[in-house]
Amino acid sequence: MTVALMWEARAAEGRADELLAWARAQALPAPPVRRETLRAPGDRVLVITWWDAEFDADLPELPEPDAGLVARAVHRWRFEVVGE
Repeated sequence: MTVALMWEARAAEGRADELLAWARAQALPAPPVRRETLRAPGDRVLVITWWDAEFDADLPELPEPDAGLVARAVHRWRFEVVGE
């Protein structure tokens, strides 16, 4: 089974580039099958990692950034990849 973990944060005012750089620099203790980092309007940063694991497996996730770097708490979602 393939599980996708999504991590999304909104940067504090004027700190979007810092948040993006911070997210890109975060190493995980184990490498995912795939990792993508994206940005969106509203100073949002999204990191998606794919894992060959069961849905409820204990998987490494990006941590919470320092409070001054984000405008709100990080949002996290977990999805199971399904065939079409």
